[in-house]
Amino acid sequence: MLKKILYTTLFAFTLTSCSDTLDDINKNPNATETPLAPYLLTGTLKQGADLYWGSTNNFDSSLLFVQHWAKIQYTEPDRYDVSNTSFTTLWNTGYATLITDLNTIINFPQEQANSNYKGIALTLRSWTFLLLTDAYGSIPYKEAGLKVTPAYNTQKEVYTGLLEDLKQAQSLLNTANGAVTGDLSYQGDILKWKKLVNSLRLRIALRISDKEPALAKQAAIEATSDAAGVFSSNNDTFKFTYTSSPQQNPASAWFETRDDYRISKTMVDKLNELSDPRLPVYAQLPSDASVGKYVGGANGLSNSDANSQGFAKTSKPGTYFLTSSSPAVIVSYSEVLFNLSEAVARGYISGDAEQLYKNAIAASFNQFGITNATVITNYLNQASVKYDATNYAKSIGTQKWIAFYGQGLDAFAEWRRLDYPVLTAGPATVLDGKLPSRFFYPGTEQSLNGNSYQAAIAIQGKDLLTTKLWFDVK
Repeated sequence: MLKKILYTTLFAFTLTSCSDTLDDINKNPNATETPLAPYLLTGTLKQGADLYWGSTNNFDSSLLFVQHWAKIQYTEPDRYDVSNTSFTTLWNTGYATLITDLNTIINFPQEQANSNYKGIALTLRSWTFLLLTDAYGSIPYKEAGLKVTPAYNTQKEVYTGLLEDLKQAQSLLNTANGAVTGDLSYQGDILKWKKLVNSLRLRIALRISDKEPALAKQAAIEATSDAAGVFSSNNDTFKFTYTSSPQQNPASAWFETRDDYRISKTMVDKLNELSDPRLPVYAQLPSDASVGKYVGGANGLSNSDANSQGFAKTSKPGTYFLTSSSPAVIVSYSEVLFNLSEAVARGYISGDAEQLYKNAIAASFNQFGITNATVITNYLNQASVKYDATNYAKSIGTQKWIAFYGQGLDAFAEWRRLDYPVLTAGPATVLDGKLPSRFFYPGTEQSLNGNSYQAAIAIQGKDLLTTKLWFDVK
């Protein structure tokens, strides 16, 4: 009897020990039990910059679509020969990482995150949703993070919702509301975050301008009349500055082991046409010294034709973009000035559209280290650069396309909206002479959120690269 009791006791102890061991095994030793707002903020800034400037969403897709870069080998994405597995990173990281972590900050009690953390998180979440809807169209927005199979909202609903979210973010941000640490972009400067909020509101106002002009005008007025203002110098630019490996610029990391991209011939030709001093910043001279000039790679070529251009005879993107510490610019002062110029041209706000246009170009030059006033003036005085009030979309669209070099996702959005410069699909592309107008939804949406996916495309249109989004009217 005693032996039976001992066995029973030993068995119970074994079960308890096993359970405790399993509990310990299932704990991540590298994870914090209570996430901290500063760490979440640092992480989302770094991961957001990587997402925006990394290969999948930038130089392997949108930079090719707008012909900033071209592929010299493995040309499938430059020929638009892609599938619904090609654009999953923006969606998956945007929702599962960025929006999830930002929602965590937003939902923290006050003792874990003051209202400035929440205002910053709401601003960054709005920027993430903006990237998603600009690329895909209708997306899960109102139910994102709340349901396993969230409904999609139309692009109009997303844009109008983001304008309200950014109003709320502005109300949360106040220098008296506590300090912020973990901010690797603005170092806790709340006044700069408030300027960013208004600059994003102005960006969205122009996104909706061709479909909802009355709301766009209202949003532009509210953004520019808010006491915090919009960006007022290059010091306000929203960017993430990298350091050294492994915390290095994604393009720098890529070119350490790969050599399959060149600056696009379309960009080189335009910069040569305008005698643009940004060319030596945007491109490197070919490694074959006998070439002696900048040579872009043509877009949309077959692999053999792309290879035949010569690796040593074509120009890589400039070293400005390929060093470890190259910044990931996300919202530039130059963009804000172009947006102000267009808002004036559309009659939304008062001002001098031509002077704002000139200031935008000068800000872009300064951003890339070109500060000589005579050089800038001579450039602005060219007939091909002067502001055309009768076709502001052409003037602003062309120069904004140049200034956005490297910022593929936003260059892609603005090129679709303004329709300048006129781009031509390469000879081996697979969309019957058309250029892409959006990203495919990830294939997992069909299998995991099929009803919502089907309802979305029934309204928006087929899940094709050529389906135009709501904001893209031409």
